[in-house]
Amino acid sequence: MLQTSPHQNPAAPGGAPEIVRNPGTALRPNLFEDIRINASASERRAASLPARRSVKKAYQAAWLVKAITVIDLTTLAGDDTAGRVHRLCEKAKRPVRDDLVEALGLADAPPKVGAVCVYPTMVAAAVKALRGSAIPVASVATGFPAGLTPLPLRLEEIRYAVGEGADEIDIVITREHVLTQNWQALYDEVAAMREACGAAHLKAILATGDLKTLGNVYKASMVAMQAGADFIKTSTGKEDVNATLPVSLTMVRALRDFGDATGFQIGFKPAGGLRTAKDAMNWLILMKEELGRRWLEPDLFRIGASSMLGDIERQLEHYVTGRYSAALRHPLA
Repeated sequence: MLQTSPHQNPAAPGGAPEIVRNPGTALRPNLFEDIRINASASERRAASLPARRSVKKAYQAAWLVKAITVIDLTTLAGDDTAGRVHRLCEKAKRPVRDDLVEALGLADAPPKVGAVCVYPTMVAAAVKALRGSAIPVASVATGFPAGLTPLPLRLEEIRYAVGEGADEIDIVITREHVLTQNWQALYDEVAAMREACGAAHLKAILATGDLKTLGNVYKASMVAMQAGADFIKTSTGKEDVNATLPVSLTMVRALRDFGDATGFQIGFKPAGGLRTAKDAMNWLILMKEELGRRWLEPDLFRIGASSMLGDIERQLEHYVTGRYSAALRHPLA
């Protein structure tokens, strides 16, 4: 039987996991302005991570089940419909076929994903489909993916999504503030978004592929956390370059430094370009090596993905049967 860990925190009255909020701090440029990132060293460290752990057979299957529990199962397509969202939510509740769950010895505690992520207009459909499941609904907002609509409209979009029932809001920052080093403007923007979220948790998308340097990624991460972000997230999935291990390493080092300075635990979410079970393993290893076991739980780690789930289920079927099945046997919806 596989040994996996449940969510660390109890369910809140609304069904979503209870997560301790980041109250934020005053803007403290002294924590990041003089930072210098050695890009070559970051790339070497990132490249070494997959080789540091050789996870095979039952252990690999257990890690992949763990990966399922931190996936933000996502649909952000222009042709999304309530029906598509409903089908995706059914997959979120039962991400692995019943016969595989039984064979893995998980029938008493079957896995489910960390959250379902949709556009604001699809939140109500997701909330309805997930009622009673304890799976949170996340919504992108603030003019996703570019984030270049006027700030009052971005804040109103947050309030709309929260009003529809979203438990988490994935906001996008104004990249210009980072590129021009206008940290006060970035801090004020994220702080206003944090306030607009109310009780919903804020995940700040940095769109790292647009930020040009690892130094900018580190600084933007620190400002977003100081402004009250509960999670920092790599990408919208729409940039030319999305989540990479060197960028993710830089961000988790920033949240570790922030935690050392303030005592607050901040979550991390890579997104964009993560499609395979191998990708899931690489990012789980990154979190375990850099931050420890606590950051393998869904209140502190998420993976933004959709097609990844199908590949994980395929790998689990291989573990159970010894054979690889066609991808069509593992549909998302």
